[in-house]
Amino acid sequence: MIDIHAHVGRWDRKRTDFNENELLARMDELKIDRAVLLPSVSPESFFEVITSREAAAIARRHPDRFIPFCNLDPRSNNNTADNDFSWILEEYRGLGCRGVGELTANLFIDDPRFKNLFYHCGKAKMPALFHLANKVGGVYGPADDLGMPRLEALLKEFPDTVFIGHAMAFWSEIDGNLKEEDRPRYPAGKIEKPGRLVELLRRYPNLYGDLSAGSGFNAISRDPDFGRWFLEEFQDKLLFGTDLCHVGQEAPIVPYFEQLKQNKVISLAAYEKITEMNARRLVA
Repeated sequence: MIDIHAHVGRWDRKRTDFNENELLARMDELKIDRAVLLPSVSPESFFEVITSREAAAIARRHPDRFIPFCNLDPRSNNNTADNDFSWILEEYRGLGCRGVGELTANLFIDDPRFKNLFYHCGKAKMPALFHLANKVGGVYGPADDLGMPRLEALLKEFPDTVFIGHAMAFWSEIDGNLKEEDRPRYPAGKIEKPGRLVELLRRYPNLYGDLSAGSGFNAISRDPDFGRWFLEEFQDKLLFGTDLCHVGQEAPIVPYFEQLKQNKVISLAAYEKITEMNARRLVA
């Protein structure tokens, strides 16, 4: 299995430092072969910065276990929309980084500064993994409105950029009856009709879904029948993940996928694509 979403570091006062050895031990427990290591650079998300070079150095110490991403805040280097990010992305690629993320700067996702960064991600052929938020202020992650119209505009404008969506405001859009107040939550209950996310995954080949954390797991498990259909339908567009980031963290998506496989709830082809082959094709 390849986990598209993992971290090291310290996220708050209550949680102790989560270092590479603790992450590796947890991966061994969960039988995860490799994990994408995501640095954290934006002040909205965490107290301590984990730099791209630190992530790359960890991956060099464990090349058979980690795939490093780099990260950039779109406001960096004078907070303008015309920064040339090409040179630094090439440097990070030279260090072994295979993508950009987790992007957490709390601007609208179509802010000119984000658009500039997404353009350079496409130019560098590095997928951009983002934590979608429901608003600007009081949260972290690039923000969009109900129905993700800003994201759709980006998918059209930057067809060479691979966008990998994550978090509540992204995964709640699996439901066609989604209400604004449920966007930052883990909505419960049956999905009566496919949501905007289904439409965007069908329409745009450059959009993928990161199934990590409670948001991705909730989306595919709240309605098991719909979840089974969704996994089969988009088996080429989905990426298994955990969002491991602290000691003692549960990862219910791991046994869930094991049950899907053992009980033949989804096809073996879908299981293998989602848990390994799609990530291998994009970033490994």
